[in-house]
Amino acid sequence: MSVSIDIAGLRPERVAVVPSPLAELGMALHALSEPGHHPGLQAWVTGVTSRLDSHLADRMCEADFLWRTTFSDLFVPYAGIPGRSTLPGATLAEDLDLLDKLTDEQFVDAAMEFTCTLKYDIQAPDLLSNPDARRRALEIAASRGPQQVRFTQRLLDDPPSVRAWLRRFLEDCDEAFFDEAWSRLRHQLTADARHKTELLRHKGLAEALAAVSPVVTVDEAAGRIVVDKLVQGRTVTAGGGLLLVPTSLGWPHLSVLHRYGWQPLLHYPVGSPELASPPSVEQLTLRMTALSHPVRMRICRHLARSAYTTSELAQVHGMTAPEISRHLGVLKKAGLVTTRRRGRYVLHQLDVSVVARLGSDFLEGILR
Repeated sequence: MSVSIDIAGLRPERVAVVPSPLAELGMALHALSEPGHHPGLQAWVTGVTSRLDSHLADRMCEADFLWRTTFSDLFVPYAGIPGRSTLPGATLAEDLDLLDKLTDEQFVDAAMEFTCTLKYDIQAPDLLSNPDARRRALEIAASRGPQQVRFTQRLLDDPPSVRAWLRRFLEDCDEAFFDEAWSRLRHQLTADARHKTELLRHKGLAEALAAVSPVVTVDEAAGRIVVDKLVQGRTVTAGGGLLLVPTSLGWPHLSVLHRYGWQPLLHYPVGSPELASPPSVEQLTLRMTALSHPVRMRICRHLARSAYTTSELAQVHGMTAPEISRHLGVLKKAGLVTTRRRGRYVLHQLDVSVVARLGSDFLEGILR
């Protein structure tokens, strides 16, 4: 699985690396709502939560599905401005002005993207004018509780009032905790954007994207960027540009905006503790499948303690050597078992470090 961005005809000058205060505020709200996703931010989350005004905390819960479930496209509104070339603002106020430029239809569609609609990278019916789409949105909202039903109803009935509510809320968050955080984080993000821009200028897009994350690659022959994620999607630059937006608060999330009609955007973490070469989704699937078989689990029990030959394992498990070889083949293909030769004997052993990382690798893979 992956998300691909068609970059045929993309001119180098149309690729921009720019920090966004609104995008970082979105990640801050997500971290406060889902601290389990961000173990490295526990101290910051605890500090902000402990001094948060109760009224603001209540308002934070009122529409938390905009940032709790995932990273809403409302936090990158510049990607939706016609022309597909608008850059993030230098200040939160400038980013919020860009949010105000989205049409009501765009605003409502983006607000409901992961909670009340089923379509994302294809053109979907207008929620404000299509009765069937509106009814479907309310049905899905009902399954998620009365709070979301109330918010969805308000959004469908009076988008301008919800837009004004959201802007006031984000401005209050800025005053309460984000301005302090942004004054500290923006220097790191600016430095990273400068570094990626230099890579783009001197070494090209493939080198710059490799520095963004090892899971982002450029297929030169096909003219596309491929992002290894546990979702399937596709978008095109189509005469527009490509935005790269760094985040200090976002790890392990690597977001790819591939909304129909919007400018493609990569929202990537900087200064993350990720491995030099994190496993692909395919590798994770192979490893989980390999370990799910009871015979292979018993084989792993032995191989975790010492190195064994195929014949030794066959004797211990009461199986034939070819049967053991087939199970070892699955474990080796998944990268869980190493093999070394000692004289005329071939010894197999479990790579304990790979198995130990599997939990964190799996979590990072599904949150990526």
